Amino acid sequence: MTDAYIYDALRTPRGKGRKDGSLHEVTSLRLSALTLNAVKERNNLDGHAVEDVIWGNVTQVKEQGGCLARSAVLASDLDERIPGLAINRFCASGMEAVNLAANQVKGGAGNAYIAGGVEMMGRVAMGSDGAAIAVDPTLAMDQYFVPQGISADIIATEYGFTREQADALAVESQRRASQAWAEGRFDKSVITVRDQNGLPMLDRDEYMRPQTDMQSLGALNPAFQMMGEQMPGFDKVAMMKYPHLERINHIHHAGNSSGIVDGAAAVLIGNMEFGEEYGLTPRARIKATAKIGTDPTIMLTGPVPVTQKILADNGMVISDIDLFEVNEAFASVVMRFQQAFDVDPSVVNVNGGSIAMGHPLGATGAIIIGTLLDELERQDKEMGLATLCIASGMGAATIIERV
Repeated sequence: MTDAYIYDALRTPRGKGRKDGSLHEVTSLRLSALTLNAVKERNNLDGHAVEDVIWGNVTQVKEQGGCLARSAVLASDLDERIPGLAINRFCASGMEAVNLAANQVKGGAGNAYIAGGVEMMGRVAMGSDGAAIAVDPTLAMDQYFVPQGISADIIATEYGFTREQADALAVESQRRASQAWAEGRFDKSVITVRDQNGLPMLDRDEYMRPQTDMQSLGALNPAFQMMGEQMPGFDKVAMMKYPHLERINHIHHAGNSSGIVDGAAAVLIGNMEFGEEYGLTPRARIKATAKIGTDPTIMLTGPVPVTQKILADNGMVISDIDLFEVNEAFASVVMRFQQAFDVDPSVVNVNGGSIAMGHPLGATGAIIIGTLLDELERQDKEMGLATLCIASGMGAATIIERV
């Protein structure tokens, strides 16, 4: 098998996922096409330069329905001979797109791919696709389904995390994101989104709240307590699955959970022959990929077993990894990862995460791979691991190695 390399990684800024967000008037199709065009232009690609575009998006209805990947290719400046594949592994869709592309290259199915994803959460509401795990009682009841916020609170209860710890992580995420932007750490990877007249619409993440402190977070009510304790009473469902829990400790709220935003990201992946043809220098090798299924009720613990799997499969240990990106879907997800592996918080989400900058579902996996690569280069480190929790109980991970 050949090696698969990352030649470029870029993303749009993340806009607030609501009507007053700066990207609200931009469709998923247009933002995807703009992102693909940026990859083409930055790397001087021409003709049938890549084998395929693999594009993640989670809520695949309305303007995000159909095969959005192929539509995005046709709406972009890429050659029409390049096909497109739309995929959905919930929050890991962008990462799975990258992993699929890398493994295609490793297996010899083409020299290069563009992989990534998009989610316009302010235009296509999360959950509007009516996922069976949530709405079909023949599945939901058998699997003790609860919403993700309840799952995050179950993690906090099971592993002993407090509201104060979760809020402290959120404050630190905001501080790190603000510092990263102030120091220009995202400059090489974030593209400006422009309107049809070429005027800038957004050039930096707009969800951030750098003024956040423990006092302001302390004033927020738990977001999932009512749905847990009142009808339909998801706490009772959880305690049927986990009878050793006397109660669910509801610690999560809008300030220590990921933000609803709009955004897209792309990664250019190819073998060495592709780089030589286009005069490109590889930035990192995709060393390993992994995915796993986990308990669908607690749901969000996937980063732990998938990290154990990817390390074991590749004869590695946790100390072989220099930097980590663990998606901040909820504070307890990151805290559980740090607890399980006893990793220093200073090497996890160095530039903040989704609590501060938002979580555009289909794009986030590709975003954190790019962020990880940038930070490895900035710190002159070698090995990085990115991982996400996934709805309905899954985990995904990617290990990249600088070259």
